[in-house]
This record gives sequence, C-alpha cells and structure tokens, in this order.
Amino acid sequence: MIQFHVDEERCIQCGECEVECPAGVITLEDFPKITDEEGCLQCQHCLAVCPTAAISILGKNPDESVALAGNMPDPAGLVTLIKGRRSVRRYKEEDLPPELIDELLDIACHAPTGVNARGVLFTVVNKRAVMNSLRTEVMARLAKLKDSGQLPEGFIGQYLGRAVKAWQESGMDIIFRGAPHLLVTSAPQDAPCPVQDTHIALTTFQLMAHARGVGTVWDGLFMMVISLCPDLIPRLGIPANHILGYAMAFGAPAVEFHRTVQRGPAQVNVVSR
Repeated sequence: MIQFHVDEERCIQCGECEVECPAGVITLEDFPKITDEEGCLQCQHCLAVCPTAAISILGKNPDESVALAGNMPDPAGLVTLIKGRRSVRRYKEEDLPPELIDELLDIACHAPTGVNARGVLFTVVNKRAVMNSLRTEVMARLAKLKDSGQLPEGFIGQYLGRAVKAWQESGMDIIFRGAPHLLVTSAPQDAPCPVQDTHIALTTFQLMAHARGVGTVWDGLFMMVISLCPDLIPRLGIPANHILGYAMAFGAPAVEFHRTVQRGPAQVNVVSR
C-alpha cells in the first residue's frame, strides 16, 4: 500500500509534487492525489519536495525528516573529506561499536539505485572474532590452492601467491589488511542495474565512514579470492539470485593522515556539438 496522504490544512496547492513525480502518477485536483499506485516508484520525492510538509507516503511522517535548510554540509568541508579520504591498510585490533556500524549502514541504504529498486543487500562481518575465523579460512584455502598448483597464472595468481607467503612467513594479512570488519554488497540479478547500485552504496558507506573516523579499503584481493572460491558466496549468506558488487574492509584505523593529496587536472572530454 502506498498510503499517500495529504494534510489539507498544510497543503498550499503549489503543484510541486505533481511536477516533480518521476513516475507521473500524482495529479492536482483541489489537492494532490495518486492516480496509479502500481506505477509509484516509492521514491518519496513528493514528501521531500513539499514545502509545507503536507504529504505523507508509505506511512512516513514528514515531520520526522530532517529539514535541508541550514543542515547541509559546508562545501569546503565536503571537498576536504573527498580529497582527504585515503585507503586504510592498518587497523586497530578492536571492534567498532555495533551502533556505529548500524548507523553507517542505515545511511548507506539511502544511496541512489536505478529505478529506485532499493535491492542492495549489505552483508557485514561486524565482529572481529568472526572476521578472524573468515580470515583463517580464506588463507587456508589459498594455501591449498597454491600447494596444489591451482592458483592461476598472471596478475591474480601472483598477488594471491604473495599473500599466502606473507601469511605463512610472518602472519601478515594482505587480503583483508588485518581489518576487523568486512562489508560485501550484492543485489538481485533482475534489478535494473545491480552492479552499479552496489558500487554507489559502497561509495556512500565509505564517505560517511571516513567522516566518522572509520577507515576503509576497497578489497579487490578478496574479490579475486571469491573468483577462485565461489562457494564463499553462500558461505557468507548471500542469496543465489544476487550479483556480487564489491567488498570493503573497514575498522578503526591505526594510521593517521594529516593532509590531502594533490591530483589532477581531471581528464575531461568536452562534447561540443
């Protein structure tokens, strides 16, 4: 049920909800009405665009939303966050507070998805003890593949072979970088753009994590491991009908960066005609 409701005492009949509705299912007849509930994308644009908080949809109370005016981040601060974000490869051996992880995931689920599919699944290892168990299992699998000559030739085999050697000789974890937590995003394969949705969600998680002092690293090595050991996907509880997006290790950083790096200029291709 869409549960579209208009507070007629608040509504000023400005028509913004009708104009902004991406599905074109709102019409202004004295007061706004939904003409096709099945066509509604459930994006909540109508709730967000109403200047007087007169519209409720999906049972959401507009008064419980945060007003944008006066609450948006300072552009200069956002620039510093983006330019100052670093991949973190050293972590403290401690769990993050569970409520902090939950907060980051609740924020990340607001990331945009194609056709508002909202199908991204966040598979998280939120306890260091569980992460250590997974770490040990992955390293044992890689060692078995290396010993039996089953690591592929080329880039993947070279990197994973080095990871096994570092783990066996010095206990160095190159796959997860010693992080206490792991996040893997996936989405139903019949979603309009599942892979893109998962990457956008992880990027959103990453930026908010760094804003809260949490370190992250895109875990391409673990993605290599999964390509060789696909049975790890159901091992993590990821549904069979999902497409894997990417993995991100995270936790309290054991390193502190002090300034932004200097990159650019951007490579730009201008379409002139």
